[in-house]
Formats: sequence, C-alpha cells, structure tokens
Amino acid sequence: MNYSLVTGGAGFIGAHVTNELIKLNHNVIVLDDLSGGYIDNVNPKALFIKGSITDHKLLEKLFNDYKIDYVYHLAAYAAEGLSHFIKRFNYTNNLIGSVNLINESVKHKIKCFVFTSSIAVYGAGQLPMSEDMVPLPEDPYGISKYAVERDLFVTHEMFGLKYIIFRPHNVYGEYQNIADKYRNVLGIFMNQLLLGKPLTIFGDGTQTRAFSYIGDVAPYIANSVFIESAYNQIINIGADKEYTVNELANTIMDVMKIKEEIRYLPPRNEVQNAYSDHSKAKNIFKIANHISLKEGVEKMAKWVKEHGARETPKFKEIELFEKLPKVWQE
Repeated sequence: MNYSLVTGGAGFIGAHVTNELIKLNHNVIVLDDLSGGYIDNVNPKALFIKGSITDHKLLEKLFNDYKIDYVYHLAAYAAEGLSHFIKRFNYTNNLIGSVNLINESVKHKIKCFVFTSSIAVYGAGQLPMSEDMVPLPEDPYGISKYAVERDLFVTHEMFGLKYIIFRPHNVYGEYQNIADKYRNVLGIFMNQLLLGKPLTIFGDGTQTRAFSYIGDVAPYIANSVFIESAYNQIINIGADKEYTVNELANTIMDVMKIKEEIRYLPPRNEVQNAYSDHSKAKNIFKIANHISLKEGVEKMAKWVKEHGARETPKFKEIELFEKLPKVWQE
C-alpha cells in the first residue's frame, strides 16, 4: 500500500490538501504537532500522527514504517512579520524541519516532494512577482522558505529528488486558524468582529494583497504530482486581483453584517504591495478563473460563524522584544 504524507495536515491549507488527496484516492498520513492546527480539521479517512518535523527520529520511523510515495510539505509557522522576533523558532521549524523531511525523502526515494513556499521569498521586488525574478526576501520567514527552495534544487541536482514548489499568497478560507493574532488577516478580522472588538490594521490600510480563496489553491497542489510539466518547477498560485486591506476590512464587515471601528496601528516592517503573475500556473493547470473576494469571504464567514470566535493565545516563544509591535505584547 502506498501513501502520501501531508505535514501540517491539521492546519489550514494542509487539511484542504488532505481532503483533495482523499478524493484522488490517495492513502494519506497526516503529521501535525497541533501547535497551530486542530484535530477536527483532519479528514477521518486519513491516518493521523501527532508529531513535529523537527523530530528527525520520528521522521525516520515514519518513513521506515510506511511506503511513502509523495510528500506534501505544508507544516510551517507562517507569520512573516513576527518572524523578525522569533528567528531561532522560525529557522528551526521552517528550515531545519524541512531539511529533516528532505533527508528522509532522499533516503527512501520518494516519487515527488511538493513544497508550499510563499511569495514572501520575493520581497519588495517588481510587480507582478514572477517566478523568473531573483528573490530578495525581507523577513526571516521568507528567507527560510527560499532556503528550502534552494535546498530542493541542489538536492535534485545531487540525488535526483523530484520536487514541485508552490508560492501561494494570502490564502484564506474554511479551517483557517482565526485565533492567531500574528497572521491570517481575514481570520483576525472575523474573530475581532465576533468578539465585538475594533478591526486592527497596521499602517493606513492602503497596502495591497491578492487574497486567494483556498478552493483556488488546494486542488492544484494535490493534483500536481500527476502533471509531469509541473515537476522541478516553481509555480506562483493564487488570485490575480489585488485589494487594499481597507477594502478587505469593509468587505468582511459587509458580508458578516457587523460594523466596528477600524483602529489603525503604527506601520510594521512589511512589503507594501504584493501580488503575483500566474501565467505559469494557468498554463500548467489550465486555470480559467478564480472565485471573487466577496464570494470567498462569504464561504469563510459562514464557516467561522458556525464555529464561533476563538480565544487568542499569546505566543510564548518571543526572542527579541526590541521594536516588537505593542499589540503583539498585549
């Protein structure tokens, strides 16, 4: 019996990729330490193993016990802004953990390693961001993702490991962790509205992002291993149309029919505008269109209302407090 391993499969994108793989009749193993995901997100048809990719002994046992054909690596702590203040945590989880997986994938000669990187690797480059640009990441999270990309490239050159790298951006939808105040702006806004709190925006809200609904991302990630032209490629994936954070906030309030004031906070160190060119993805996967922001927000808001607000835990792994935004210290 053959298996696909999904790391971070109790998390947001990982849970959706797991569901898509099960539709494709994969036998799926989900590995997740539940630090940011929820066991309720895991498809009951998948085999769930609680554990971390930083535990290389656990990974050795996992690869020895199961004949893994494909690795879908989605486990990460994806807080770009916070990553400046949690460097050791960031590189341990997002880089060293990834290398542990790559080592086992080489040893066991898997068929393909699918990695979800991020447009954070681009930094403040030309727009739209395209795969042929030279990445200049501006935060430790983007640096860690780019380092894994380069390691996959040299691992392919040295050992023949086939890979597919996706660079998604600002993905939202059902299963997103709305309790995390450090990342996932749609989840943050929806949770704040349910709790009757003002919406908090860093800067003046004119920064732009192409917010991408999960249904326009997860199916292509899952199906990619069956498309030969995707192999050993870096592929931007997500929506084409960009919106300001102010537009996003108003769209969410309109959809949820809840009005709160917007509280503007001092700007943080972040890329002002970020959106990608998706010509390669459209060509490889024959993508014709994307769901509108309003329709995607409606789908997510329905799920969020059904599950209710969540208490925001304080991140306890802060390493550097200098210049840490005050709202993150509360």
